[in-house]
Amino acid sequence: MMKKLLLLCLPFAATLAMAQKGDDAAAKYAALITQQGLKEKLTILAGPEMEGRETASPGQKKAAAFIEDHFKKIGLKPGNGDSYQQLYPVYQDVLSGQKLSVNGKAYAWDKDYMFSIQTISTGNWKYNDVVFAGYGMVDSATKVNDYAGLDAKGKIVLVLDGGAPAAPAAGGRGFGGPAVAKINAARKNGAAGIIIVTADFPRRNPTAVKGRMTLAPAPASAAGSFLVAYVSEELGAALLGRTAKTSLAELKNSPKGNYVSELAISAEKRSETLESSNVIGVLPGTDKKEEYVFLTGHYDHLGKQGDVIWYGADDDGSGTVGVMQMAEAFAAAAKKGNKPRRTMIFMTVSGEEKGLLGSEYYSEHPTVDMSKVSADLNTDMIGRGDSSRKGDTLNYIYVIGHDKLSSELAPINEGVNKQYVNIALDYKYDDPNDRNRIYYRSDHYNFARKGVPILFFYDGMLGADYHRPTDTVDKIQFGIMEKRTQLVFHTAWVIANRDSMLKRDIPLTMPAR
Repeated sequence: MMKKLLLLCLPFAATLAMAQKGDDAAAKYAALITQQGLKEKLTILAGPEMEGRETASPGQKKAAAFIEDHFKKIGLKPGNGDSYQQLYPVYQDVLSGQKLSVNGKAYAWDKDYMFSIQTISTGNWKYNDVVFAGYGMVDSATKVNDYAGLDAKGKIVLVLDGGAPAAPAAGGRGFGGPAVAKINAARKNGAAGIIIVTADFPRRNPTAVKGRMTLAPAPASAAGSFLVAYVSEELGAALLGRTAKTSLAELKNSPKGNYVSELAISAEKRSETLESSNVIGVLPGTDKKEEYVFLTGHYDHLGKQGDVIWYGADDDGSGTVGVMQMAEAFAAAAKKGNKPRRTMIFMTVSGEEKGLLGSEYYSEHPTVDMSKVSADLNTDMIGRGDSSRKGDTLNYIYVIGHDKLSSELAPINEGVNKQYVNIALDYKYDDPNDRNRIYYRSDHYNFARKGVPILFFYDGMLGADYHRPTDTVDKIQFGIMEKRTQLVFHTAWVIANRDSMLKRDIPLTMPAR
């Protein structure tokens, strides 16, 4: 498919190269994107004052104000009416109180138990018995059925962490992965809830008492319909009538069946309505100003826990300041009489780490006609190298979306790369069999699902620093970050100034994330 696409696009690429030959303006303004400028902005954006920029937090709002102020200073127009920010509501459940006891003995949160916030609701529950189902697995391929001969309908099922399902779900062990298979099996057998005994207590880090952020409040029926809890070995032993702490290996030998134990649970949960925002700056075009090119990146990250800040320098401070620097370059060109033909929209979104919330909100409440958007070029992590990459681990960029939606995207990007930047363009993550599913994991997705051609620029998974407090500015490699940002700038320059919008000539195939 890729070779065929490139062969079809060779004539277009040749035409593009001829049209760009001698175009010194693009190179002149791309040179304004410098290591120094990127570092100055990133040092602020990924600094301690922004407190990790978690969506709907004070740090995120400080970051939004910083980006807005930059857009104003360089002369961009507000992108949402008379405002630079598109505000949107965020809903989040908060567990404000919880209790659990077995046979009258109270146990402590995070020392002996925790609830899935999504499955608990405000209320009090008492159960007189539990059903022990071993590892709680049902697998037709291996003919394993831990529920054989058990009646779990309307009861709480107690199962052990671990076991070896034939095809564990993604996410690892413990609180993810095989636990998903156990939960699904309990549901299918009519249980009222599941308690998973694990050796991961006491918890090393505090369990979050805030649920996942969403764009709509969770329906009341979604909570409390099926309890999911994780408990310590001691608590699990108590539910099986044992008085002393018993290891998982010892509990495994307990007979499956019904155990009489008085289990009491209570919880208090409330829903909070918060507010976040996308920051949008606009540079109006000339003769094609009713058509648009977007440059996007998400400026939110994971915030802080206690005094520990998740700085998010690469993810995605790098992409955000890349957008800011490209906006500065385009604005400088406009002031010197080199305005783009199409209107440029520079948008940094929040809520990406919570499930692409900001870009989803924008796609459903756009400020422009999405059918008139020629392309979205999205940057999410462009400041570091990938030590696991075969070949050069620094002088490259992963490009996602090159063979999707528009056959004209790849030759434009490849043409300007060859002419101006000359780094390796790696299409590894466009492989439909890639299990990372990167195409669906950043904000370009919400443009693509509306039919807008996209390119996503990405440096890799960051290894041990991915989604950790150690993703810091001192680890950013600003030389390659400069080149990558200039590549996106040159690609945007061509798309903004060509005679026609990009063709949307590759059928949209968009499975759910």
